[in-house]
Amino acid sequence: MSLQKQVMDKMKEAMKAKDTVALQALRAVKSAFLLAKTETGVQADLTEDQEIKIIQKQVKQRKDSAAIFIKQGREDLAAPELAEIAVLEQFLPEAMSEEAIEKVVLETIEKVGASGMQDMGKVMGIVSKELAGKADGKTTSILVKKHLSK
Repeated sequence: MSLQKQVMDKMKEAMKAKDTVALQALRAVKSAFLLAKTETGVQADLTEDQEIKIIQKQVKQRKDSAAIFIKQGREDLAAPELAEIAVLEQFLPEAMSEEAIEKVVLETIEKVGASGMQDMGKVMGIVSKELAGKADGKTTSILVKKHLSK
């Protein structure tokens, strides 16, 4: 079943349960799906990778907002953002552990023959493609920097 269908089903459940937080998050995702579909001018269906990227973007936006709110001492505004993150993360594949990401980073550095920070772009390009949808880009970047700066 496509992610769009799953989102619609969860939206119906949220409406019946009168869960406003979940409903708000799911409506935002539905809107993002519709925008992505009409962006190209063709009503083509989105691939699963595109759907996952859209949901990841929504989660990242909420994480950034929550971090800003917490930094400013506004836990009252951060709480709904964090609740929406929990709703959206159920549609994402299981995230890889930091150790698994580190293993892929080390293998890639060895394969490419990277020797310093000047090779970060090469390494990040390969690792990002390999871990697309499975790992957070920020975590990956930190690990690549850590191992290339040695």
